Amino acid sequence: MSSFNPPARTLMGPGPADIHPRVLSALSRPIIGHLDPAFQRMMEELKTLLRNALQTGNDITYPVSAPGSAGMETCFANLMEPGDKVIICRNGVFGSRMQQNVERMGGTAIMVDDPWGRAIDPQKLRDALQQNPDAKLVAMVHAETSTGAVSDVKTLVALAHEHGCLTIVDAVTSLGGIELAVDDWGIDALYSGSQKCLSCVPGLSPVTFNQAALNRVAQRATPVQSWFLDLNLVLGYWQGDGGRSYHHTAPINALYALHESLTLLEEEGIQNAWARHQLHHQALRDGLEAMGLGFQVPAAERLPQLNAVFIPEGINDAEIRTELLNDYGLEIGAGLGEGAGKVWRIGLMGYSARRQNVLLCLSALESVLGRRGVINTGVALAAADEVYQGS
Repeated sequence: MSSFNPPARTLMGPGPADIHPRVLSALSRPIIGHLDPAFQRMMEELKTLLRNALQTGNDITYPVSAPGSAGMETCFANLMEPGDKVIICRNGVFGSRMQQNVERMGGTAIMVDDPWGRAIDPQKLRDALQQNPDAKLVAMVHAETSTGAVSDVKTLVALAHEHGCLTIVDAVTSLGGIELAVDDWGIDALYSGSQKCLSCVPGLSPVTFNQAALNRVAQRATPVQSWFLDLNLVLGYWQGDGGRSYHHTAPINALYALHESLTLLEEEGIQNAWARHQLHHQALRDGLEAMGLGFQVPAAERLPQLNAVFIPEGINDAEIRTELLNDYGLEIGAGLGEGAGKVWRIGLMGYSARRQNVLLCLSALESVLGRRGVINTGVALAAADEVYQGS
């Protein structure tokens, strides 16, 4: 055995994304104790940076020491109890994961389904709320990573509140990439991930809870199912400027990295980050369409940071992705669930949303698909360049 040295890759899949050199550098800083006063000061800064990124004043805003799936469980474990009825809007893989959370915790999941590749239909949610007046929660995915579809969370949250339900929002792929306004939209609980548009290392899940959500936690009749994710316990570590109690050994260097990635976002400006993702999406889109490739999601419901592109007929999905990886050091994602073998998922997330990445992706795809005679050739880079010249 010898030291592991990973190959150089350009990451343009559904996550993780390329990591900014400053974030990589932050990982290598000297470790200090997770109760060290200096580390506690950094924790407070980190919470402020997260509030700014999420556009919220929620006091309870912190990163769970585990990936986005644990952020999901944190929200469900704290806000629902056995026997609760939860309405779940599902338009891809991650709505199904919400369903599993509810059912494993003894709740009843009411599924509101929309086609893969489409936004959640508010009318379907309205109908479900009317049919289930005893529902306690409504859960939805803002940016569905499995398809690249974005839903109108502001409208969906307002509908839930009209019927007395609290809301849980999955923002794993949206935070830092598209507009997201926790307070303005009235979101009660939200979870995200560190490895996508924040361009940090995997393994952290920012969460935020408003006062209505915290009131629900305080009024529980049963203990939170998970010891590790119980807000009543973990907040003894994350709250306050001093006197924190030991809960777990935090991933210290990963938190350095998240602090740095959020500092970079603050320096860029959140609206500028949204605009950057949109610009590079437009260049990628025009290049792909010039080649003759189509998108799974209609333009009005399409994420800029996660592009689901139909695989040309007769083309082997895995063969092309392997060739891109081996010959160009480029990773794009396979389809999930209903999209497996039908679409590629091309990510433009965080530090990966750069001109050089877009041009590499277009030229590599044009080369490997052009050799197979299934696309238009010699057109993709010019189409993308036209977008950049007009920006």
